[in-house]
Amino acid sequence: MCSSARLRHYMNDNGPLILDGGLATELEAQGTKLQGDPLWSARLLHTNPQFIRDAHYRFLLSGADVITTATYQASITGFINYLDVSSECARELLMSGVHLAKETVERFVSDSRTVRDTTGQRYPLVAGSVGPYGAFLHNGSEYTGAYPEEMSIEELKIWHRPQVDCLAAAGADLIAFETVPNIKEAEALVELLREFPNSKAWLSFSCKDGKCISDGSLFTDAVQIANRSKQLVAVGVNCCPPALVEPLLDSARSLLSPDMCWVVYPNSGEEWDTERGWQTSEITSVSIPELSHTWMKQGAALIGGCCRVGPAQIAELKHQLKGSCTSPASAV
Repeated sequence: MCSSARLRHYMNDNGPLILDGGLATELEAQGTKLQGDPLWSARLLHTNPQFIRDAHYRFLLSGADVITTATYQASITGFINYLDVSSECARELLMSGVHLAKETVERFVSDSRTVRDTTGQRYPLVAGSVGPYGAFLHNGSEYTGAYPEEMSIEELKIWHRPQVDCLAAAGADLIAFETVPNIKEAEALVELLREFPNSKAWLSFSCKDGKCISDGSLFTDAVQIANRSKQLVAVGVNCCPPALVEPLLDSARSLLSPDMCWVVYPNSGEEWDTERGWQTSEITSVSIPELSHTWMKQGAALIGGCCRVGPAQIAELKHQLKGSCTSPASAV
């Protein structure tokens, strides 16, 4: 796991960390068919891991400081059900998401002859992706948060524990709890993280508007849940339209713990239609690079993209933020 000192060095001395974009978006851009697959990009951990390596590499070339594993929709149960593998094989597949990403980082560093941290240059980090329980359900509930009504916090912890255990054991620098749509699941993840005391993580929510996360709870309440953890380095939002980020962060500006920063990686602004796929909307034209300076001024120290954001947009984001003033985050 990445040490607090290393993260502090990265995030204070060199401006915000640039996250990658939508891994599945980049995989599909290269011809992979993922829509409708209950395992989504995680299936390629089993069928074509080189595709994942290549996608990671393209994001690193674009300037990403952090790449996220292909494990968002991965789970022990999902691999057993949809790949007909043993539980041990399923565990190995989950861990391979981290191994592939780390191998790609090593290749990138070697290819670019990057001198390691002693020169002040960043050595890319690997974030182990943990999606919400709704992603496993594969019914769109990850964007509504409806499912926890029938689940307790303990049941949600039981569900997530094997995934977090695999990612931590494989050596992810950070755990990325992402697209969390409801308060109850956030509570479960914060409690579960305590079982892995050597792990650092961020917690990001899917949101329905400029004040609320997907289940209708206030974003301010979600931030207060995050404040309970001493292991979270950041809290924020992902896979929402870029235009929603500023009002969401502004709504909770007085609540952010001094020990944390904002993490922000919205989607392109397009809207998903179950019959027609991704569709442009009135707010699609608002770009992540254009708004990134505002988010940084609000305290965002990890900035990137989610669905429909590829390496070209991350390269543009990197260009926009290159040479920016020191990030306001101070105690990661």
